[in-house]
Amino acid sequence: MFLSVRFFLFPQKVEVYPMQFWDFHTHQARSTGAIQNAVWDQIPLTGYFSQGFHPWFLEENWQEHYRKLEQLATSEKRLLAIGEAGFDRLKGPELDLQKAAFTAQAQLAYSLEIPLILHCVKAHDLLLEFLKTAPKKLPSIIWHGWNLKPILARQLLGFPVYFSFGMHILRNQSNAAIWLQECPRDRIFLETDDSGLEIGSVYQAASLVLRLPVEEVAKLTLTNWNRISKRKINE
Repeated sequence: MFLSVRFFLFPQKVEVYPMQFWDFHTHQARSTGAIQNAVWDQIPLTGYFSQGFHPWFLEENWQEHYRKLEQLATSEKRLLAIGEAGFDRLKGPELDLQKAAFTAQAQLAYSLEIPLILHCVKAHDLLLEFLKTAPKKLPSIIWHGWNLKPILARQLLGFPVYFSFGMHILRNQSNAAIWLQECPRDRIFLETDDSGLEIGSVYQAASLVLRLPVEEVAKLTLTNWNRISKRKINE
């Protein structure tokens, strides 16, 4: 049974804890404790980041730039993940192009033993198709901003798919909050994305849903990352 928790997006008082809350996907420029989603072809001066071909901005000549992404991902150890990469039926080029670019990026992430940050809109079926038919072994895929129904999440548990929760868990009875309670704990990550929230408020909300001290939630997400990625953090 889902735990009924009453908390809302605004206003939100965030307690300060003597520890770091990792933000596993953000568009905010931060020098520590976060994986910044970097604009294509721009490398942040400080901090960790991810980079890839987002389906919104995917161009037909993406393969001409793929070698540059490959070189950057191989040489720059501050790059912790490939992405955002994925599928979007609402905004982006034709699906065959999205599929080809996603497959190449997934293979790159697998070869480097680092996760891929997934952007997926109205395309759960396309991800399942990829997972079931991919010719090579699969990388760890972190579906960022998860807020779909739990039944869709359960279909992914047979594959190396993880779930990153953000602002939606601050709303009582959201799909994200319901799945967070049920989600296997070794598949949980937390993020701010482009919400403008402080990451502490997301951890605070997660601690209520999971019935765990917020410090334990922080340890949990960090352990999860270091289990699936060759590029460790805080080690």
